[in-house]
Amino acid sequence: MKDALKLAFSPCPNDTFMFHAWVEGLIDTQGHQFEIKMADVEELNQSAMKEDADITKLSFSAFAHVADRYELLTSGAALGHNCGPLLVSKHNFKWEELSQVKIVIPGKYTTANLLLTMFAPDAKNKKELVFSDIESEVMNERADAGLIIHESRFTYHQHGLKKIADLGELWENKYKCPLPLGCIAVKKSLPPEVKIQLNRLMHDSIAYAMKYPKASADFIREHAQEMDENVQQQHISLYVNQWSLELGEIGKKAIRRMMEEGTIAGLLPNTEVVFVDELKKLVN
Repeated sequence: MKDALKLAFSPCPNDTFMFHAWVEGLIDTQGHQFEIKMADVEELNQSAMKEDADITKLSFSAFAHVADRYELLTSGAALGHNCGPLLVSKHNFKWEELSQVKIVIPGKYTTANLLLTMFAPDAKNKKELVFSDIESEVMNERADAGLIIHESRFTYHQHGLKKIADLGELWENKYKCPLPLGCIAVKKSLPPEVKIQLNRLMHDSIAYAMKYPKASADFIREHAQEMDENVQQQHISLYVNQWSLELGEIGKKAIRRMMEEGTIAGLLPNTEVVFVDELKKLVN
């Protein structure tokens, strides 16, 4: 029997939707066994710095810091249009005032924080918090503003919060390409044929989820932070799309653009992005 590979992803609805068929063995896993870990995306980002998992969900911002040790699957990404992190507050304030505003963020290595730093470099009064606690921190005025991701973008207005800026909109207006948010990475040290199998597994798991969208409902509900099923479905519909199934050239170019712009801004190390599908020639 093959040794179990460590697989890590978040409990967010888009991830549990995509990984359900994989984890439950509803698709051919090529004889591989998996040890599963589920954690908040920033915890996954930090774990990747220590190479804890063989296959892991990551923020694209974090990937830049581990690209010497990990490569990207071409399936499983969260990337698209109108899906960016939002800066919200109980109060109105001008963009120029961000340098004086206390902002709670979902983690240093999140793509959300990368975007905020790119577009508002003077906004340095930040506090890291698990994404699901950010809304209440702002509602209770322990912070002036919050950078929200995941399900929170569908619920913030119900809690009396106002949108100050959509960072995805800023990205798309400036760079004219989809916004890369999260990815699935695999260890470079794995054999090329195994990485290619894992890429196929991710693709097949998503394809299964899209063909049988109700099959994962219990699995999603079991792990979701936000229990409203309409919110869960909105989350999945927004973050699981054609680029999740297969990045294609448009998706790859958007990712490389983010790596380049982050490097130019001095926020990311110079990064060589390797996609697993480019390894096929090594095993043919």
